[in-house]
Amino acid sequence: MLGDLSGRRILITGGATGIGAATAKKFVAAGASVVIGDINEKDGIDLINELNKFDKVAFFQKCDVSDEVDIFKLINFSNESMSGIDGLVTSAAIAKSTTIPIDEFQSEDWLDTISVNLTGTYLAIKHSVPLLEKSGRGVVLMIASGAGVKGRSSMVGYGASKGGVSGLFLTIEKNLAERNIRTNLICPGGISTPLKLDIMQKQSKVLGNEFIDYSTLGDPEGIGDILSFLMSNEADYVRGAIFTK
Repeated sequence: MLGDLSGRRILITGGATGIGAATAKKFVAAGASVVIGDINEKDGIDLINELNKFDKVAFFQKCDVSDEVDIFKLINFSNESMSGIDGLVTSAAIAKSTTIPIDEFQSEDWLDTISVNLTGTYLAIKHSVPLLEKSGRGVVLMIASGAGVKGRSSMVGYGASKGGVSGLFLTIEKNLAERNIRTNLICPGGISTPLKLDIMQKQSKVLGNEFIDYSTLGDPEGIGDILSFLMSNEADYVRGAIFTK
């Protein structure tokens, strides 16, 4: 079966909603066990309860990915819950101050965004690598964005942070491959997630547009399908960055 994840033990940061949640469902359906790390405790627990309806295959740990102590606890929790980690998906992200020009962009919003989107990605990978290497079949899927990587962004901090995630990927890919850990960068386009919908609503309010066109947005499940394939052995020959709808 394409994208078979039987026996895989996967950690997803930012997995309570959006792309992370859709991916967790796909992973479990393909035979994996998952740990969800997210600051959003309510939606995270609701998701875990849904995934564990027939068997205990999913676990939740509240985590602020910008806090190294929280990340360290999350990795330990994942190791204890699943007896190891074979895969990591870094999907935790925030977006602040849409349409604000750089000379008016608040430093606090800049630091918050970089801390979650870029530093959070760095910390999750840093502390997962020893367990991923130990598994002998480690996979890291880093979620960036077309914004800040291939095209412009309406948010100074968000675009810069996702460009930073791309730069981090380019920096570590070869080193991790030498340790038998495959790394891919995934750059989704406009996907119907709570984060994207909130951004569009704020943009519309700032620009004075009453009509918001959601018809062009993709389904998070489509990204989940891609990530499920990339996490599997069938994707062992896939290298580099993948841009999606």
